[in-house]
Amino acid sequence: MKILYHHRTASRDGQAVHIEEMISAFESLGHEVRVVSPAAAGGEGTMGGKVAWVHRLKDALPRAVYELLELAYSVVDYHRLKREARAFKPDFIYERYNLFLLSGVFLKRRLGIPLLLEVNSPLVHERSRHGGLGLKALARWAEGVVWRGADHVLPVTHVLGRYVAGYGVPPERIAVIPNGINEAHFSDAPDPEAAKAALGLAGKLILGFTGFVRDWHGVDRVVRWLATPQAPENAFLLVVGDGPARGELEALAETLGVADNVRFTGVIDRHDIPACVAAFDIALQPAVTPYASPLKLMEYLYLGKAIVAPAEPNLLEILSDRENAVTFDAAHEGGLENALATLCGDAALRRKLGAGARRTIDARELTWRGNAKKAVGLVQGRQGQAP
Repeated sequence: MKILYHHRTASRDGQAVHIEEMISAFESLGHEVRVVSPAAAGGEGTMGGKVAWVHRLKDALPRAVYELLELAYSVVDYHRLKREARAFKPDFIYERYNLFLLSGVFLKRRLGIPLLLEVNSPLVHERSRHGGLGLKALARWAEGVVWRGADHVLPVTHVLGRYVAGYGVPPERIAVIPNGINEAHFSDAPDPEAAKAALGLAGKLILGFTGFVRDWHGVDRVVRWLATPQAPENAFLLVVGDGPARGELEALAETLGVADNVRFTGVIDRHDIPACVAAFDIALQPAVTPYASPLKLMEYLYLGKAIVAPAEPNLLEILSDRENAVTFDAAHEGGLENALATLCGDAALRRKLGAGARRTIDARELTWRGNAKKAVGLVQGRQGQAP
């Protein structure tokens, strides 16, 4: 099939991973993909390049003015998208949802091309809580127009699917597709002992976290736990990544006398992540955004790690306590710490959970390739073809 992949994302974080992996997965299945995006249009090279001016503009302008510019972008983008569609003649448009981006749904109305809309967060809700919205009524209208206008809306969790349904999208047009894993990218990861040795951590019991660390992630609780009698002497926290909370966490570890048991890798190349995660004995997901499908969780599952995570509804769509993770009540004081103590003291349970984690990937087909198959199947089903 011919797929017109449409997005307005310029960052190099997890969003970029999702975009690149889905495009690659579609192509691996033999489909032809053409991308319409700000980077492709602006000739700025790879996605995420030269976008500092966007952030400066956002900081300098009143929120309402910036949001009107976001909306105005849809006009320019619509004409470019229409030209590409007429030249490429796609079977469907696959769009990564962004707030005030109306061009995809307008093109679908104009040319009758099916639109699949991938939704990773309820952006009106999210932006209202973090940084605010100047034109909330307009934003809610725009979100509703796009969600209701798509042929299929693809939220990454059932929790997020309920947000979508709240806008009046019929259940039969909502297909939950969680984030996935690139099996080829992680298949060459070393065994845990070799991974530890390569990092100079042989003999350590490694508690690992990947990602951009923020205050709300709860990693500070792990640092504090390392300083308690519950923690084994060889327990070691390895944070694969960086983030605004790093300085405070390192200072906390120093104050508590466990600085030698904590390490941040800093920002590393995406291709180096498997070798680091392979070293984990216990994989940490101390907190979670309530509607998200964390990329790190799929990596932990694929590499067969014993996972510690809160028993939040979105995570329980994938995790089962004592089958592929130890889950804890986030509202219960000491829940995370008790879970850590349980896993650190029970190697057999860690092995059991690791095996269950790996089986979860296969049983649920939680791969980017599997996600691409599901997306294409929705269009083929709509056209009356066999998936």
